[in-house]
Amino acid sequence: MTKNFILISATAFVFFACKSTQTVNLPEQVIEINNPNNVPKQEIYQGSYTRTFDLIHTKLDVKFNFDKAYLYGKAELTLKPYFHSTNKLVLNARGFDINKVQLNNKDLNYTYDNLLLTITLDKTYDRNEQFKVFIDYTAKPNELTTGGSDAIKSDKGLYFINPKGEEKDKPTQIWTQGETESSQAWFPTIDAPNERCTGEIAITIEEKYKTLSNGILMRQELNGNGTRTDFWEMDQPHAPYLFMMAIGEFAVVKDKWETIDVDYYVEPNYEKDAKNIFGLTPEMLTFYSNKLGVKYPWKKYSQVVVRDYVSGAMENTTAVIHGDFVQQTTRELIDGSAGEDVIAHELFHHWFGDLVTCESWSNLPLNESFATYGEYLWNEYKYGLDQADYNLQNDLNAYLQEAEEAQADMVRFDYEKREDMFDAHSYQKGGRILHMLRNYLGDDAFFESLKYYLNKHQYTDVEMHEFRMACEDISGEDLNWFFNQWFFASGHPQLNITYLYDEASKTQLVNIEQIQDFRTTPLYKLPLKIDLYVDGKVETHKVNANEAVNSFAFNVAKKPDLVNVDADKMLLCEKLDNKNDSTEWAFMYLNAPKFLDRYEAITALAEINQPFAYDIIIKALSDKSDNIRKLAIRSLKNTIETNNDLVKEKLIDLAKNDVKTRVRAEAITALSRYYKNDNNLVDLYSNGLKEESYAVLSKSLEALSRSDKELALKNAKILQNETNAAVSNAVATVYEMHGGAEEHEFFKQQYTKLDGYGKYGFVTSYGNYLKRQNDATVNDAMPIIEEIAINEKAWWVRMAGLNTVAELENNYAMRAEVLTKELKNSKGDAEKETTLKAAIAQIEQQQNKLIGIIEKARKTEQNPYLKKLLGVVE
Repeated sequence: MTKNFILISATAFVFFACKSTQTVNLPEQVIEINNPNNVPKQEIYQGSYTRTFDLIHTKLDVKFNFDKAYLYGKAELTLKPYFHSTNKLVLNARGFDINKVQLNNKDLNYTYDNLLLTITLDKTYDRNEQFKVFIDYTAKPNELTTGGSDAIKSDKGLYFINPKGEEKDKPTQIWTQGETESSQAWFPTIDAPNERCTGEIAITIEEKYKTLSNGILMRQELNGNGTRTDFWEMDQPHAPYLFMMAIGEFAVVKDKWETIDVDYYVEPNYEKDAKNIFGLTPEMLTFYSNKLGVKYPWKKYSQVVVRDYVSGAMENTTAVIHGDFVQQTTRELIDGSAGEDVIAHELFHHWFGDLVTCESWSNLPLNESFATYGEYLWNEYKYGLDQADYNLQNDLNAYLQEAEEAQADMVRFDYEKREDMFDAHSYQKGGRILHMLRNYLGDDAFFESLKYYLNKHQYTDVEMHEFRMACEDISGEDLNWFFNQWFFASGHPQLNITYLYDEASKTQLVNIEQIQDFRTTPLYKLPLKIDLYVDGKVETHKVNANEAVNSFAFNVAKKPDLVNVDADKMLLCEKLDNKNDSTEWAFMYLNAPKFLDRYEAITALAEINQPFAYDIIIKALSDKSDNIRKLAIRSLKNTIETNNDLVKEKLIDLAKNDVKTRVRAEAITALSRYYKNDNNLVDLYSNGLKEESYAVLSKSLEALSRSDKELALKNAKILQNETNAAVSNAVATVYEMHGGAEEHEFFKQQYTKLDGYGKYGFVTSYGNYLKRQNDATVNDAMPIIEEIAINEKAWWVRMAGLNTVAELENNYAMRAEVLTKELKNSKGDAEKETTLKAAIAQIEQQQNKLIGIIEKARKTEQNPYLKKLLGVVE
C-alpha cells in the first residue's frame, strides 16, 4: 500500500549567502536581488585540515560512572611538530572537565573553551623532537549539546545505554562512535581524518562485562574489588575517528581466518545464531584478499552488535560495530540476512577507509563508494551476476531518488556539515561510478590499479586525484576526463534514444541525445556498446556518445530484432528508450544475456497492453532470478485482466512451491489483492500461518485480513506477542482494517519494541487505525504520535508520524465542516444547536492539539526533506 504525504508545504525562500547576487525562487518567476555594494563573498571551501603536529601514539586509561554517565580518563599523547617548530599544542576535546595537564610530571599552562584544549609546552619543539603530554579529564557525553544527521544520528561520541538498568528489556552497554569527528568527545586528540596513530587503552569495568577495542587484547587484570582491567593494544596506525570501545554482557563466539581471530560479540540470546549471522566473514576475508591482491592487513577482526546505535554500522579498525538489526534468529534468517551486505561493506572498509583513508570529508567517496562497491563484488562472487546487478539497480534507484531533490559533486568542498557527505552520492552513486570505471578499464587493469593504489598509499591519507593517478599509472591512459565528469561534477546523463531503420540501404540508425541541463551538469563522454541482434547473431559495436546529439549508422543484412543500447548495462543514467517496435522488449527478455536486460524488459512490458507483453510477464514468473519473479508478480495488473485463471494458477504454485520465501510471500500478497473475494484461497492463507518463514506467515495474515475478517482477527490475537517485526506489522495491518478501541493497547506496547525500517510500516498502520477510532482513543494516542513525529530517531519514521498527525487533523477538519453546515441548517432548534456547537468545539480542541504538534515539528525538525514538507523557511 502506497502512503502519500499530505502535508502542504509553504513557499520556501532560499538565500544563497556565498554569491554576489541572491536568487529568490517563486512559482513561475525568478527575481534577482543585487548585492548593493557588489561586495565579493568567499566561497565555502572544506579542505583537509592543516597538520601542525604529528600524533604518533595515544595511550588511554578509562573508568566509568554509570549513574552519572561519566568517563574518567587519563590520556598520554606522543607527538612531534609536523614541520614548523612550536611551543603551542591545540587538541580537540569536547565537553570535558580538565583536571590536569602535564609533561614530564610537571604541570603545563593551558586554556580550554570546551572544544579546544590549547597547551603551552615547556619549550619550543622542532619536527625531530617527540614529547608526551599527559591529560587527566572527565568526559560527560550526556551533558553535551549534540548534533547529528540522517546517516549518523548523534555526535556525542560516547554512549551509555541503559546505564542504571532501569529499562527491563534492554542490556546495559557502553559504546563509542567516532565518525566524523566525535572521538574528541571521549578522549583528547587531533580529530582529523588525515591524522593517524597507534594506540592502547586500559578499560576498567565490572567483572561481568566483556570489552572490545581496536587491536589485540594483551592481558586482563582482576582488581580485587569486583572490577577488571582489560589492556588492548593497536600497533598499526589508523585515524582517530576509527578508535573504539564497546562494553556489555556480550556472548563472544570465536571463529578463525588463517591465523587471526575472528570474533562475534552478540547478546546472549543470539549466541547460538552468531555463526549463522556472521559466519561468512572468513570467506569474505579470503575473497577480498585474493580479489584485491592485498592480504587483509590487520591482526584481528571482530564484530559487535550494540543497542540504540546511531548509524547502521561502523568500520572501526579490527572492531566493527553493528546496529542490532543484524541480530536475527535462525528462523528469521530463513527469509534472508538483514546484515550480509553491511557485513561485507564494513569489512571492505578495512582496505578502503582504514588502511587508506580519505584526507578530508570532501573526499569521502574514497571510503564509502569503495565500500558500497565491495558489496557488489561480494554478491557477484557469492551469488552471481543476477543478484549483484539487482543490487546495482537498487543503488541507481536510491541515487536517482535523492537526485530529484538535490545534486552535488561527488568530491565536494562546499558542504555545510560534514555529515552531509554521507548520502546516496557518496555511497550508491559512487559505487556505480566505480562499476563504470571497471567496465571501461577492464577487470585486469581495474583490479591491478586497486592493488597498486592500496600498496602505494597504505597507512596514509589520500585525495581523489591519487586514486586517478594510480589508475593512470597502471592503464597508461589519461583519465582526467572520467574523473572530472563523474567525481568532480554533479548530476548524471539523461538520454533520449531513438531508432530508424532504412530498408533501402539496409542501415540501422541509432540516435542518442543527452538532454540533461548543461547549466549544471556536464556534457558527458560516454563510451558504450550497442548490440544488434540480426538473424540469430549478435553484432557488438563500441561507440562514443560524446556530443549532445549522437547519430550512429550500422550496415545490417536486415532489420534487427533488437537494438540494445548500453549492452553492458553499466551506465549511470536516466534513459528514455523509444523503441519503434515494442515487441523488441519481449525479444530482449528472451534473448539478451544480462539480468538488467530482463529487468528493463519486464518494467517496459508491464506498461504495454498487448498479448505478447502478457505472455512474457507470465513467463517471467518462472525466471531463474527470484528478483525477476518478484518483479513479474508486481507487474501483473494488465496481464491479469485477460489471463485471470492462468495467472491465478501460477501465483498459487509460486505461493506454495517457490524455493525463495520472499517470492512465496509476494505471490500471497498478489493473490489477496487480485482475488480478495475468492474464499477458496482462505485455506492457502491459513496454511501460510503454519510456515516457519516469517515473510510467508506475515503476508498470509495480511491476506486473511482482506478475505476473512473474523479469522484474521482471531489469528492476530494469537500472534500479537511475536517479537518479529514482520509479524508485528502484519498484526498491525489486521487491526488497522478491523480493530477497535480494545486493540489500542497492542499499538501502545508494540511501538516501543520496534526499531528500524519495520517501524515505518507499523506507524503508518497505527495512523490508519486511529483514523477509524473515537476521540477517546485518539486522545490516548496523542502523546505517542507526538513522540513519533518530534523525537523518533529515524527521519522516515518521523515522516510517518507527521503523516498521521496531518491526516487526523484533515479528518477532524472535514468532520467540523460537515457539522458546521448542519449547524447552519438547524436554526431554531436550540437543543440541536447546543449539541452541534459542543461537538464542533470538541473537534476544534482535537485539531488544535494536532496543529500544535506540527508547529512544534516546524521548530525542531532538522531533516532538510521534512523541513521542506513542513514549509519551514530557511
